[in-house]
Amino acid sequence: MTVEQFNPKQTTTLETPNKVLQDGAGANSPNQGGTRIGFVSLGCPKNLVDSERILTQLRTEGYDVVPSYNDAELVIVNTCGFIDAAVQESLDTIGEALAENGKVIVTGCLGVKEDEIREVHPNVLAITGPHAYESVVEQVHEHLPRPVHNPFEHLVPDHGVKLTPRHFAYLKISEGCNHRCTFCIIPSMRGDLVSRPIGEVLDEAKRLKDAGVKELLVISQDTSAYGVDSKHRTGFWNGMPVKTDMLGLCEKLGEMGMWVRLHYVYPYPSVDKIIPLMAQGKVLPYLDIPLQHASPRILKLMKRPAAAERTLERIKKWREICPELIIRSTFIVGFPGETEQEFQELLDFIEQAQLDRVGCFKYSDVEGAKANDLPDPVDEATKEDRLARFMAKQQAISAAKLQAKIGLEFQVLIDEVTSEGAVGRCYADAPEIDGNVHLTDEFDVQPGDLIWAHIIHADEHDLWAVKVTDDEDE
Repeated sequence: MTVEQFNPKQTTTLETPNKVLQDGAGANSPNQGGTRIGFVSLGCPKNLVDSERILTQLRTEGYDVVPSYNDAELVIVNTCGFIDAAVQESLDTIGEALAENGKVIVTGCLGVKEDEIREVHPNVLAITGPHAYESVVEQVHEHLPRPVHNPFEHLVPDHGVKLTPRHFAYLKISEGCNHRCTFCIIPSMRGDLVSRPIGEVLDEAKRLKDAGVKELLVISQDTSAYGVDSKHRTGFWNGMPVKTDMLGLCEKLGEMGMWVRLHYVYPYPSVDKIIPLMAQGKVLPYLDIPLQHASPRILKLMKRPAAAERTLERIKKWREICPELIIRSTFIVGFPGETEQEFQELLDFIEQAQLDRVGCFKYSDVEGAKANDLPDPVDEATKEDRLARFMAKQQAISAAKLQAKIGLEFQVLIDEVTSEGAVGRCYADAPEIDGNVHLTDEFDVQPGDLIWAHIIHADEHDLWAVKVTDDEDE
């Protein structure tokens, strides 16, 4: 979608991982020895990668993953605790797993609030926090002994277990965050920034490439800060020195022949060095930058690391270097103390910035966030009004940008083929959060195919296209 409106029942949970679990769980090595595990993955792509690591270790040890509570000897729920709706979803899922199976291990972001979980669900077997892979596996060993495992019969691919389709994958480059945004509790759950060694990251990317991945989605809490904690030390990959920073990483990823898409990027000066790589076609010209607001005072209250004026200047320079650049962002309206004038500053900013993909959320308290204690909260009616006005302005901008694509040709990565035809994405669209390109009545393609398509129609969110044939290419 191009512009998203926050739904108070909406969470950060992705749909694709659960579909992959349902479609592929237990398919590789059916096990009748009482070592079958059910797995529920909630939350954002960063949580998804945690789920993949846990499942990879369990599959390596010979455990099977099954698609239903009834078939499982034990269930693991990887929780999210980012917003209140996600917390409730996690608690509800834990309750469902207990009711259907009875033996449940809880992990993930909500796991740092063990007392809160046990108050609602005292019978869970164990609780661990985020990225506690070894602790989760140890708890599984305690409650479900390791199976007799023959590695030649239970092979796990080199790239591990993935909860995404074969043609795209998330590549997490760091854990934690050094920022202390007043509306966010992620650092209290995941800690300060810890960057993965550059060689380790590139090794994983190469394994994914060799496994057939066509698109890498680079994620972290703060992608621009990659390597700050290690003072950007020089690492090694394939016997060559590589600096542990965003530029060094993108340069090497750009040589692998995959789409490389950057998420959760702060507009630091270091990002300026990546734009030429986008202009050269080495990295997708796409940046996911959570700007959150434009008013200097509100940004200060949020403890955000950017100023609107510098951001506009930087965006202008980026587009001069790479006119095809797509920018996605998210904003919060109704933050405590936000005046009508400051909201108008936000509207003026999005008019000037002309962003391509935008999500907008009404501010709501999150347990443990410092913003809860700020004075002058905005009443709910005003929040609703500001959200509607923001949406109307950005909707017009986004719709016009999509209309401008009619008549152009783009490379499209096919995600699925339905009864109506193929559905894919061009470089401007990240999976699940942006729009799609529909190729109605096109069935002569497979998921993971990269084809060229001619855009013939657009609505508020998606594009429609026809496949460009070889004759047309000539």
